[in-house]
Amino acid sequence: MQASATLSPAIEPVSIPVRELLPWAVFGSMLLLLAIYFVGVEEGAMAVFNTMYVHEFVHDGRHLLGFPCH
Repeated sequence: MQASATLSPAIEPVSIPVRELLPWAVFGSMLLLLAIYFVGVEEGAMAVFNTMYVHEFVHDGRHLLGFPCH
C-alpha cells in the first residue's frame, strides 16, 4: 500500500490597507472612550445625567476596574 500525498496551495495572508482600517479604529476608539467615561466619570458634578441610574448600572464595573466611587 502506498500513501498518496496531495498538495494543497499555500495559504497567503491578505493585506488590509490602512485606509480601510483607520475609520474602524477611530470608531472603536470613540466607543472605548465613551465606555470609559460612563464607567469612570459619570457621577457627581461631572455627570451628564442628573440621576444616579448610570452610576448604579456600572457600579460593580467601577470597583472591578479600580475607580473609586464612595
